[in-house]
Amino acid sequence: MALGQLRAPEPIDLSDEEIASLSDAQFKTLVIRILTELVDFSHKLEKHMEAKLIEMNGNTKETNSNGKEIGTQIKGVDQKEEKNDQTEKNEEIRIQKNEEKLRNLQDIFKRSNIRIIGVPEGGKAQPPVENLFAQIIKENFPNLAKEIDFQEIQEAQRVPKKLDPRRNTPRHIIITLAKIKMKERILEAARAKGTVTYKGLPIRLSADFSKETLQARRVWKEVFQVMKSKDLQPRLLYPAKFSLRMEGQIKCFSDKTKFKEFIITKPLLYEMLKGLT
Repeated sequence: MALGQLRAPEPIDLSDEEIASLSDAQFKTLVIRILTELVDFSHKLEKHMEAKLIEMNGNTKETNSNGKEIGTQIKGVDQKEEKNDQTEKNEEIRIQKNEEKLRNLQDIFKRSNIRIIGVPEGGKAQPPVENLFAQIIKENFPNLAKEIDFQEIQEAQRVPKKLDPRRNTPRHIIITLAKIKMKERILEAARAKGTVTYKGLPIRLSADFSKETLQARRVWKEVFQVMKSKDLQPRLLYPAKFSLRMEGQIKCFSDKTKFKEFIITKPLLYEMLKGLT
């Protein structure tokens, strides 16, 4: 297969608003299509690279058999490899954009979810998961519980033990609410309360994100804590953008590289965060 014929999947031609308006069935169909295209492309790319190595080895042997052509062959190979490297770099960028778009799709799909961590499972008296969620809300946020129609919960389930089925820690619970605003109100109340419990045992409520987004959010953890202690009003925006208020303006950063470029121009801030960026 020629390199020119090896094309990464086309970017998703939908805005975030259009994606968010998709039904569950449409969204799942879109995700499956993207995953299928990415897997197919990765297989083709692997085969292309294997063929390329064989071709390069053949060129080397042929060149060595005729000393007069060495200079010309090397120059030609170098030019060809330089062109191929640039093309493959462009393909890698396209793949990264597709992967980022896929993560955004996953996070949009999870946007009305609440993840409950630490609730014991098993036992004869264990209620259904949706009833368990209602108990947690009533126990911790009685006023908020009066505003929630628990019949509108779209889905409630324990997540599978994908990483290690032998782990003794309880599986997380995922609650899919009908309204994003209600999820945000519950999480805001949980942050204000500090300690959330189930039958007196401490548990944790959080937003539900893809594992890639969770990792991106963890990157900001230490920076967030330091800046919060200095009353600089840091915020972690949805899904993983870091923002702060400085000199009367709100600055927003999607990655640490841009953040580091900014704080270098602010000596006091740079000294405060030295070693964390």
